[in-house]
Amino acid sequence: MAIQLNHTIVHAKDAKASAQFLTDMLGLGEPARFGPFWTVQLDNGVTLDYLQTDESFIIEHYAFLVSENEFDAIFGRIQRHKLEYWADPMHSRPSEINHHDGGRGVYWNDPNGHYLEIITRPYGSGS
Repeated sequence: MAIQLNHTIVHAKDAKASAQFLTDMLGLGEPARFGPFWTVQLDNGVTLDYLQTDESFIIEHYAFLVSENEFDAIFGRIQRHKLEYWADPMHSRPSEINHHDGGRGVYWNDPNGHYLEIITRPYGSGS
């Protein structure tokens, strides 16, 4: 069996609301309950397992490789929700899209401050 990422835990102030935010933004199925987690199933079999905590936690970064059509749909939802977005993880290029490797990419934050990113080409893959 090839080694594959199966799941990762995402700390959140409100696990259910955070999982719902991600599924709404990405256009995925509803989050599912599994033990203390609210899980978001991605199309490649990986789950993001949201765990509620009142403790402080490190802000993480989650990047999603999407098709051009999916990018358009997700970016449309970002705009409809009037969310701030950036072309870079340092938030120095607000309201811009990057075009690295001949694709498109954008960053925005979830309700916990985690950095979310969608890209249409893996970094280092092209022009």
